[in-house]
Formats: sequence, structure tokens, C-alpha cells
Amino acid sequence: MTEAASIHAKFDGRLVMLGFGSIGQAVLPLLLRHIDMKAAQIEILKPSADGLQAAREYGVPHTAAKLERDNYRQILVPRLRAGDFLLNLSVDVSSRELIEFCHERGCLYLDTSTECWPDGNTDPSNPPERRTNYQLREEVLALRRPGAAQPTTLPTLGANPGLVSLLLKEALLDLAGPQAHTPADPTGWAGLAQQLGLRTIHIAEHDTQVGRRPKRLGEFVNTWSIDGFIAEGLQPAELGWGTHERHFPADGGRHPDGCRAAIYLKRPGAGTRVRSWTPLGGPYQGFLITHAESISIADHLTVGDPGQPAYRPTVHYAYHPCDDAVLSLHELAGRQWRVQDGKRLLRDDISDGRDELGVLLMGDGFGAYWYGSQLTVEEARRLCPYNNSTSLQVAAPIMAGVAWAIRHPDRGILEPDELPHEELLAMIRPYLGTVTGVRSDWTPLADRETLFDEDLDRDDPWQFKNFRVD
Repeated sequence: MTEAASIHAKFDGRLVMLGFGSIGQAVLPLLLRHIDMKAAQIEILKPSADGLQAAREYGVPHTAAKLERDNYRQILVPRLRAGDFLLNLSVDVSSRELIEFCHERGCLYLDTSTECWPDGNTDPSNPPERRTNYQLREEVLALRRPGAAQPTTLPTLGANPGLVSLLLKEALLDLAGPQAHTPADPTGWAGLAQQLGLRTIHIAEHDTQVGRRPKRLGEFVNTWSIDGFIAEGLQPAELGWGTHERHFPADGGRHPDGCRAAIYLKRPGAGTRVRSWTPLGGPYQGFLITHAESISIADHLTVGDPGQPAYRPTVHYAYHPCDDAVLSLHELAGRQWRVQDGKRLLRDDISDGRDELGVLLMGDGFGAYWYGSQLTVEEARRLCPYNNSTSLQVAAPIMAGVAWAIRHPDRGILEPDELPHEELLAMIRPYLGTVTGVRSDWTPLADRETLFDEDLDRDDPWQFKNFRVD
């Protein structure tokens, strides 16, 4: 048996997979490859009976069921008992309520993003701060019961959020040098980041996968969940707010309670662009889409009183999706955020390209350092069926998280930042293509003001106002 086909955990219970879109289809082969269980132990719940080719191929049973606020308990109670696993890959189903249910039943749980019931993030009667991932994260973390036994619960463990928090620790150790000791706790990691002079972290992702048929008017095209991408794109842009920042955004807002590690902008992430850099793509303009890791990383790297910290870096996503998705976002904005009628997921019809996903660390003492995965679509297809580059970067961390939870079933609620990064990366790395770290002298001030004057802070290139595109 090759390393890529090794068994990571044995599972005797039942696994209910909620949702079976692009990520569900991508992760199913990995679960059956790396976890010692039979297809009959899995049940897929999804609203419709379409898109089930992978389930039929692997002999996994499925049920057409749509979970809603008034029926989810009725649907789940007969399916989940103590020791079973709820793998939540759905949208528009409250993560908080599912986690509460799993704690009552003694079930393990994993999701890739913190979700709420439909319209919770797009209801204009809710003020912007109530439509944020910050708010959703606080609600989930409030379910922790220190000192009490709780089943292992892993929220927000996919590529990002998820994998990137593990890659960040590797990048910090690389910058610290070969003599560095791995910190034992969050305080140690925060101290290391402060010692290195880390100012800003981008989740820097550039997807260059190309479909054989170009995007058409009135359709949204993407390489992963279209509904999921649109939902997060319409939430307010969010970012962890660093202690070095001296220009608070005019459209920014602060949260009155909670961890205080992040702020939000009074505009959608799909309408907010930032400058960033990846090794193969070079400089680019990406979208500041809200993601849980922007908040959790900033929170876990905070030194001192959260209300008046001595140190914290700025953290945010800088996402350049595939070119057809960029066109789809431009069209969506032109429609005043009314979603297109057509939706097309790119997978088998991708002709070329890669997803370059990593963390871009920037600071005074070392410049810029990108560490991450460069995975081509050809590699993804060879490594696992029903995948493209983007989906495999999400599916591999899910598989690793499921295996880890099975082996450690009583750890309670843990964010990706709190998991043992070396143990999980050992399971994930075979599916990431080229994993590399690259130094650069790039800053957001490079090649600026060549044609027009700009409002820049040239005394400190790592100020958020220098990254943001007006």
C-alpha cells in the first residue's frame, strides 16, 4: 500500500454526509480510501436526487432530504447516535444548531464553514455586523463547556478556513530558522509571530483553471460551490485588524464584544479588492472575501489584552478565483447582487490551470514569504477522481480532520489553529501537489503612482490602505 493509500483511522459508527455538491463528491473517495469503514456506513442527505454519480459508483446510500429549521431534528434523530459522525458540507443550515444537536447526541462533527439558516447573512433588516463571520464564530465558540466532556467538533476545517492555518505554522517555523522550537501553545505561536516582526498575513490564492466553454451571459461559473461562494461574497468584507495599523477605514466597523480581533467593512467582500502576490501568478488584485481564518488567525496571534493588545497582525483573504468566476462576480455586481439564473460548476470540462493557495507573510525584517500548495488540475485528477485543483485542496483537509476526530473523539470544539499541524499535514500533503515556500521583495507599493497620484503611506508598506484597491 502506498503512502497516499494508507489507512488513517478505523470507524465503526455511522457517518451522515449532509450535502453532496462539489466538495462532497470530492471527499467521498478519500474517506473510503483512508478510513477503514464500508460504504454502507455512510448516508448522504441532499435536497435532490441529482449529482449522485459518485455515490452510486461507490455504493453509498443517499436520501433526498432538505434540512430546515423545523425539521432537522426529525430527520437526524433516527440517523445519529453516540459515536456517529455528522459531516456537514451543506449551505443554509445552521452550524450552531447542528453542533448543539451533536453534543446532545454524543456525535462527532466537522464542517468547512460556519453557516446560518437561509437569508441570515443577506437579510437587509440585520445590521452588517450581525451578518459577519465574526458573529457566527462567536456563537459557535459560546458552545464550549470548559471542563465538561464534549465530542470532538471541528468547525471550519477545509482549505481556507482550515488548511491555511496549518500552513501558517509551517511558514512561521521556516522564517524562524532551523534552530527554532515548535511552540507548545497559542501564546508561543503569537510570541513567535511578534518576534519575527510579522505585520500582515494574506490568504493569497490565485486560481487559473480554465473551462473549455467560456462563461455565458446570465450564468455564474466557478470551480467550487457556487452557492457557497456567492453567500460569502455578499457578506461584509472582514479582516483581522493589526496593532500596526494607523488608518482605520472610513467604511469600517468594530465589534463591541467578543474577541475584538477583527473589523468589518460596510460593503460586500465581492465588491472589495486588495493587492496581493503569489509565486507563479505574481502581483494580482483579489477579492477581500470574508473567511473565518481571517478572524481566528488574528485572534490566536494576539499578544496581551484583546481589547488593547500589545501585538496582533492584520489578516485577510485575497482571492483571485478562476477568470470565469471573476467575470461572474463583475456581472453579479452589475445586477446589484441579484444572483444569475444559470450556474455552472467547472470540473471535468477544465482544460488547464492550477490553484495556487497559500499564506503570504509580510513584515519589516523579512519582506514577503509565501508558503503553500501549487496544484495543477492534471495532478488533482491523477490523485483522486471527482476532483479539480480547488476541490482537492478542500477535500484532503476534510478527510484528515475526520480521521483525526475519530482517533481523538472527546476533544470538544477546536478551530484549525488549535489542531496539531504536523499530524494533519502528514495526511494532507500527498494531495497538495508542489508545497513550497518562496521569498519575495514584493510590497503593495511596487510600481505605484506611475500614471496617477495615489493616497499611500510610504513610511510603512504594510498598512492596509496600501493593499486596498479604491
